[in-house]
Amino acid sequence: MMDVVLASPVPMALLLGDDLVVFYNDGYAELIGDRHPHALGRPAAEAFAEVWRDPGAGEALERVYRHGEPFLQREAVLPADRQGPAEPAVFTRGHCAVRDSTGRIVGVLTVSAQTTQLTQQLQSLSDFAAALSGTLTLDDVARVTLRYCLHSFDADRVSFAVDEGSAWRLVRRIRGELLDEADERLPPLWRRMSAESALPAVVSARSGVASFTADGQPLRGVAADRHDEKIRALAALPLRTRVVRGSLTIGYREPRPWSPAERALLAASAELVGQAAERARRFETQHGTAQMLQRSMLPERLPDLPRLRIAARYDPGVDGNAAGGDFYDAFLLPTGALGVVLGDVAGHDVQAAARMGQVRAALRALALVDPRPDAVLDGLDRLVASLGVEGGTQELFVTVVFGVIDADRELVTLASAGHPAPLIRRAGPDAAVAEFVDVPPAPPLGLGGRARTATVPFRPGDTLLLYSDGVVERRWQDVAAGMAGLGAAVTGAAGGDPRALCAVATAAVPGATEDDVAVLAVEYAVRPSRSASMEVPAEPTAPSRVRHWMTAQLTEWQVPEAVIGAAVLCTSELTTNALLHAGTAARVEVDLSAERLLVSVADSGTRGQVTRAQTDTLSSRGRGLGLIEELSDAWGTDPTVRGSTVWFEILIPADGPRVGDAPAG
Repeated sequence: MMDVVLASPVPMALLLGDDLVVFYNDGYAELIGDRHPHALGRPAAEAFAEVWRDPGAGEALERVYRHGEPFLQREAVLPADRQGPAEPAVFTRGHCAVRDSTGRIVGVLTVSAQTTQLTQQLQSLSDFAAALSGTLTLDDVARVTLRYCLHSFDADRVSFAVDEGSAWRLVRRIRGELLDEADERLPPLWRRMSAESALPAVVSARSGVASFTADGQPLRGVAADRHDEKIRALAALPLRTRVVRGSLTIGYREPRPWSPAERALLAASAELVGQAAERARRFETQHGTAQMLQRSMLPERLPDLPRLRIAARYDPGVDGNAAGGDFYDAFLLPTGALGVVLGDVAGHDVQAAARMGQVRAALRALALVDPRPDAVLDGLDRLVASLGVEGGTQELFVTVVFGVIDADRELVTLASAGHPAPLIRRAGPDAAVAEFVDVPPAPPLGLGGRARTATVPFRPGDTLLLYSDGVVERRWQDVAAGMAGLGAAVTGAAGGDPRALCAVATAAVPGATEDDVAVLAVEYAVRPSRSASMEVPAEPTAPSRVRHWMTAQLTEWQVPEAVIGAAVLCTSELTTNALLHAGTAARVEVDLSAERLLVSVADSGTRGQVTRAQTDTLSSRGRGLGLIEELSDAWGTDPTVRGSTVWFEILIPADGPRVGDAPAG
């Protein structure tokens, strides 16, 4: 028996005689760590004194010795680990009696098989399920899946693929990839594959059959790079769902036998991924429909005027999965003045969005006939009352503020029906100040109220801000506190640029809101600005073309070289990001005033808001946001009717170009 123990590669210990004197092999010596060699040849009760009386320890061994009954410990922690790492090693241990030639019990044989890795993987599987439960989109599912599989399975390569109707898209992570915490928030870089691709991930997803390669070249002929070429063992598991076809692959650079336990764990992981992917696909479909409905009822483009700069922002409340009733609009009136409106139809459903569309269309029609704000709101009041009677409901709650900006007379006339007071940021000689316009109150539309107007000065350098109650209302907080926070934030803004002020306003009051957020800002520019735009095709050479175009344009406008360098670099980052993540053509717009340079990059993708950029020349991902934050004075991302717009603003030094006499366009 001693010969068997010493020759075995499996950890074994032989406990002999009434004192259970301990003898063991090299494998067991490795397990007990610092206790070797002191435990060798000593009674077990002395060698493992501090744990001998624990359940399943000394009593179990003595019972086997006295009665000859074998005993199996499925989850045992070796005594030595009490002095070891914080996470103890877990083993399955078997104890059986050792008899001599006469059948008398002379000792106990202990065989230990470490199950620490399996136990950790099962715990990790539970953590994986919890992490997936919080995912909303396929991007989220991909991020969590790649991170979990790479670390839990100690893999060299992991990929996740999903169907796109007529094609497939795949995202991959490899061991040693340098990703920081911020990179984990980036949209994954998906690679598109043809429907008939021979890649194992696509084959498994298409057929619904799992495949396991123990040793070979499973990616030969379809390798994207040297990382794929080095893979020798690969498991490809389909995602078995009714809504999403896809797969999960785990690869290693060394041969791997793929034990039954490991295959079962991989199958369980793929099942969790499939369920999460199905939920995400349903959410994205519903979210996309709701957002498209919402945005289709908002103006696709706002007026482009030499002296009045206009910007708007809309952020859906709740979970972003329902259409809301907030709306905004800006349009030229027959008198040459500018009409601006922001309203809120109560509700977060298709009916609220439909009513919002009716109110917005009716308001514009009324304003084009008679632009007086009080007359427009009186007409809307009758319309909303009629809609309530027609629908058999008294719960149609609509608030709105409408204004007419007369730039020639430097005046703005406003009327409100139950809406929060508009705010004007006035640019003073020393510092800006924000003041709320005291508009005579009137009840929400449909209640038979009479609107009254307020006319206040609106001079060059001023910015008018209209906003919905979602900007200032927070649960458990007084509305007055929210209004004060908005006023302070607008006062402290770096400038009066409308796009930057929209971003400032939406972030002015801390805390989450369950309501939609809509903001419309109009700046009366001190001088006309210069503007130019470029359509960017979805081609690899597009970022280079944008850099050349912007450099030439800004040089012609005599922009300081430091501003040109920063603007060109930031624009290149955002353009590349739009092409990579949206996969569509983009539009770059540049607007130069005496105070600032504003650049925006708009795409027509539906993959959500862009947060960072990447170019092929960068050594690692995530540099885009850092560059923009460092080189610009303000930046943000706005959803649009058909995609997303990312913008940044750089202030022009006091000795920068004067564009007051330059023609717009």
